[in-house]
Amino acid sequence: MAASGWVWDETLFSGAAVHYARGRLPYAPGLVEVLAGVLGLDGRGRLLDVGCGPGTLALGLAHLFREVVGVDPDRGMIAEARRGAAVAGVGGKTRWVRCRAEELPAGLGTFTVATFGQSFHWMDRDAVATTVKGMLRPGGAWVHVADVKTDSPSTEGLPHPAVPYAAMAELVRRYLGPVRRAGRGVLPDGTPGGEAAVLARAGFRGPERHVVPGGQALERHSDDVVAWVFSMSSSAPHLFGTDRAAFEADLRQLLRTASPSGRFSERQPGTEVVIWRPGPAGR
Repeated sequence: MAASGWVWDETLFSGAAVHYARGRLPYAPGLVEVLAGVLGLDGRGRLLDVGCGPGTLALGLAHLFREVVGVDPDRGMIAEARRGAAVAGVGGKTRWVRCRAEELPAGLGTFTVATFGQSFHWMDRDAVATTVKGMLRPGGAWVHVADVKTDSPSTEGLPHPAVPYAAMAELVRRYLGPVRRAGRGVLPDGTPGGEAAVLARAGFRGPERHVVPGGQALERHSDDVVAWVFSMSSSAPHLFGTDRAAFEADLRQLLRTASPSGRFSERQPGTEVVIWRPGPAGR
């Protein structure tokens, strides 16, 4: 269980995968270089990306490893990751496995680095942390990558209106109700925090934090923003049922009102990298 009273089910991101590449903002420029430097990556290790989604993180790091294995329980995410690997020309060194993190080690072997790109909060964290620790080779590292949550970069001075996130959230609530949806359940208190305590209990040492700065100006089209909405677990396409077309029509009208040109400006969020190292066996 990732949160009190909520149980994971396979519809969590149903239908969202095809919207990821267009909808989600990228990690901050320089992330790959930071990871290569602090972890000493030289193209010879193995990467395990847990909750890999459509390969957002793993594909950007593939050139730094001999082999990359991504695991995710969503069929659509695995299909998008395979497609992305073929386009990037790394299909021969990547493997995409449809399974839950709780089903690891799944005969996948040992790894130099295990990454979690904003995915750990969906898992049975104590069980997954203990299992993944056992899958890391001596000198290996657990890496959590996420947007810097304290960032609220101003869009002042940018050429287009800001994305109307608050109005979009209100529209989602109008269709789906006031409590955050997640698969077949709800998350009234959001996803859990306290990752540091979980990893300490599992015997990891750390954390070591690095921030890759953002702030770069980004231009977004209304289609990008619609894709962002449908890429979120709390507003995944299946949640709207027969009202999906009506919701999308209302969403597009909201965006036209906010920006008749269909263009929006926002700033790239910073990216936080948190590294943990396995402690001595038996700790």
